[in-house]
Amino acid sequence: MYKNPKVDLKLKYRKVLELCLIISLALHTILFLGFKKFESQPVEEVAPQLNIVIEDIPKTVQIKAPPPPSRPAIPVASEDEDLMDDVTIEDTEIKFDEIPPPPPPPQVTEEEIPPFLPFEQQPKIIGGYEAFRKTIIYPEIAIKAKVEGQVIIRTLVNKKGIPEKFQVVKGIGAGCEEAVIAALRKTKFTPAMQRDRPVKFWINIPVEFRLVDVKK
Repeated sequence: MYKNPKVDLKLKYRKVLELCLIISLALHTILFLGFKKFESQPVEEVAPQLNIVIEDIPKTVQIKAPPPPSRPAIPVASEDEDLMDDVTIEDTEIKFDEIPPPPPPPQVTEEEIPPFLPFEQQPKIIGGYEAFRKTIIYPEIAIKAKVEGQVIIRTLVNKKGIPEKFQVVKGIGAGCEEAVIAALRKTKFTPAMQRDRPVKFWINIPVEFRLVDVKK
C-alpha cells in the first residue's frame, strides 16, 4: 500500500506536538508542585553566633615621681662649741652720719596711768631739781644725731622716798628717756604725806634736753 509522505509527516508532527505538550504540562505540574512544597516549608533563621573573647587587662600602675633633691644644709654654729679665750677685735670707726634715726618713744596709755592718790604734801627731790638735772648724762648718740626736746618720766615714789616704778609719758628717743630714768634711780625724794603719814605717790619729772647745754 502506498503512503503519501506528506500525510505521514503531518501525522508524525501531530504526534510529536502532542507528546511535547504532554511533556511540557508534566514539567509545569512538577515544577508547580515542587515550588509550592518548597514555599510551605518554614525556613529557620539561624542567628549569627558572637564569639566573646575575654582578655586580661593589666592593671594600671602609677609611677611615683622621684622626690626632689634635698637642699644643701646650711652649717649652724653649735652652742656647745668652746669659745676662744682671747679675741682681738679691730678698732672700728663709727660713722654717726650712717646711724638710722632713733625709734619713737613708747606711748603710755590711759590704762597704765594709776589712779590719783590724795595727798597733803607731794614728794620733793632732796637737793633740789637743779642738782638732779646735773646728774643726767646727755646720750652721745643723741648729741651726734642732734636730738633735743622735752622728756617727761612718771615715777612712783614709795614711802621711803625712793623711786621704784617708771613710765615714759613723753619721749624723744635716742636714749634720752633711759638717761632720765638712770638719774632718777640715784635720786632720793622726801615722800608724799597724807595726815602726817608717808604714802606712795606718782609724780611727773620733766627734763629739757638742749644741745646748747652740752659742754664742748
